[in-house]
Amino acid sequence: MNPLIDFPATPHQALAFDRIDPEHFLPALEHWIKVSKERQDAIVANSEAPTFENTVAALEFSSLELNKVSSCFFNLNSAETNDTIQEIARTFSPKLTAFSSETLLNEPLFLRIQTVYESEGKDLALEAQRLLKETYESFVRNGAALKGDDRNRLTVLNEELSTLSLTFGEHILSETKAFHYHTTSAEDLQGIPEDVVESAAQLAEQQGKEGYALGLDMPTYMAVMKYADRSELRAHFYRAYGSRGAKENENNNEQVITDLVNKRMERAQLLGFDSHAQLTLSKRMAKTPHTVLTFLDHLLAVAKPAAEKDLEAVADYASAQGAELPLQPWDFSYWSEKFKMERLSLDDQALKPYFKLENVLAGAFTVAARLFGLRFEHNTELPVYHKDVDAYEVFDANGNFLSLFYADFFPRDGKRAGAWMTSYQSMHTMKGQEVRPHISIVCNFTKPTASKPSLLTFNEVTTLFHEFGHALHGMMARGTYPSLTGTSVYWDFVELPSQIMENWCYQPEALALFAKHYQTGAVLPTEFIDKIKESQTFLEGYMTLRQLNFGYLDMSWHHRTDRFEGSVAAHEKAATERTSLFSEVAGTLSSTAFSHIFQGGYSAGYYSYKWAEVLDADAFERFEEEGLFNPNVAADFSVVLQSGGTVPPDELYRNFRGRDPKVDALLKRAGISA
Repeated sequence: MNPLIDFPATPHQALAFDRIDPEHFLPALEHWIKVSKERQDAIVANSEAPTFENTVAALEFSSLELNKVSSCFFNLNSAETNDTIQEIARTFSPKLTAFSSETLLNEPLFLRIQTVYESEGKDLALEAQRLLKETYESFVRNGAALKGDDRNRLTVLNEELSTLSLTFGEHILSETKAFHYHTTSAEDLQGIPEDVVESAAQLAEQQGKEGYALGLDMPTYMAVMKYADRSELRAHFYRAYGSRGAKENENNNEQVITDLVNKRMERAQLLGFDSHAQLTLSKRMAKTPHTVLTFLDHLLAVAKPAAEKDLEAVADYASAQGAELPLQPWDFSYWSEKFKMERLSLDDQALKPYFKLENVLAGAFTVAARLFGLRFEHNTELPVYHKDVDAYEVFDANGNFLSLFYADFFPRDGKRAGAWMTSYQSMHTMKGQEVRPHISIVCNFTKPTASKPSLLTFNEVTTLFHEFGHALHGMMARGTYPSLTGTSVYWDFVELPSQIMENWCYQPEALALFAKHYQTGAVLPTEFIDKIKESQTFLEGYMTLRQLNFGYLDMSWHHRTDRFEGSVAAHEKAATERTSLFSEVAGTLSSTAFSHIFQGGYSAGYYSYKWAEVLDADAFERFEEEGLFNPNVAADFSVVLQSGGTVPPDELYRNFRGRDPKVDALLKRAGISA
């Protein structure tokens, strides 16, 4: 039995992770592609006149099982991969891309959709109108109107781009896994937090070595950069992290980037757009590259002077402590952390005992309960894909089942770095019956040790709340059509639900719910809460400039109208010249490990983090004005979460705020002024 074809009976139609083996994926993929094609053929062969129901809605539901299998595969390839799964991915991804291209280039199918679009569009319910519009425009934007050789070329490009993105990610994972730092001297790790050192000792023991072993996972990397007293150690890790994909070895990503950028541009121009960015942004709130670049330039004018002041302040502090100037990039996090401790008397390590992972997660659940009436119940009977994963059933205020929620928090081999939310099953309604979503958040927090539970830095607390915000967007979805529910919204709107949730981490009323010492149970002292609030503006000019740096770099790669031929390093240097505060470090590059834009979905979209910050700061201002847990404000915001892509984002935002967003709240929160 293949559990991805004959889905076993499980609670809430959950995937039977405990029965899924890698060899199940390709047969399941091929089976459901065949079934999906048969359903499409039936739509085309229908002798009745094309209607919304027999064409557009039928197509929408024709690949539900295929989407579930592919979601499972790609999620595991990120969170629990191995050599076998990566090998399967080299076949799986092109096959799926080929099917998608074949669907979008199916001329008889498109003609039926076009007929409905031109004849029936205005007579439909609003949600159906939205699906019809998005479906028709998706076909056009993906080449349905192309003919002959152009159609064939587009199919080839889609398959090549799929493979290239996969290769990019594999290279980064291989580079991260290949890094090993080993020392037998505790003095080498001086300054690094005790729990990280303890984990390093455990890792060395697992590897059969004396002393300490450290990897390049994010918690370890950040601990070294912020706390290691030895500048040489910080420099070693900085160069290792910054050279991923840039070394002269089989994992070099420079040619991959060149091919990705050129093929994305060629694809966009084949579809009638000047650049990949123009193609992408035509379905974003921003709409045009000009709007994005103007937005970035506006913030740059404010952030650059503030960032320079931030750097000067940290450098002056470091110099007074005996550091050599100018500061190197691997020095900034270290000295800024010490500067923060002195300036704010706020020490991440002093805070961590108050942020036990289980308490923070329970705090997120409580915030969701007070805002939206949600209840989370841990269910150990639900199958999971790794022993570190916890599964929960989620219920609404009326006790109705709302969603499955998976939480996967610790780094391991085969799990990519970073944090993300994902969906195994989208919410939809079939034959009047709601099918509820299956949502997961994946992070990389420090694992518990023999003597301590997992204790989070404050930055990790906000990361958990951020991903939990995405999860709420998915879990609370309402609607009929899976491509319009949950996080299926314009990319520069999708970060609003996640980023607004971070705000509760800075509010005393919310912190009191979960910030309690893991040993004594004492509530986080008021003076710490005041300092956390104050920390919102600490070095925010520098952090804003860093985000703008990535935004400009992304646009430089994707808003180009001619082929890229040359040095990736030279291009990156030119693209980031206005946003760079340090001299370049030979052998390090951002582009070669910029997974967001070359592996994830953020190509021509990285600006959306700052764009969504404007939205979230402006939206949260209403909570501040009317009450942190005000039921009326929460009810209005729940409409944003529930609506997904069924309503245009501009309209959703105006309905919540009563007006278009303003940048003022973000600048005020950041402590920088226009």
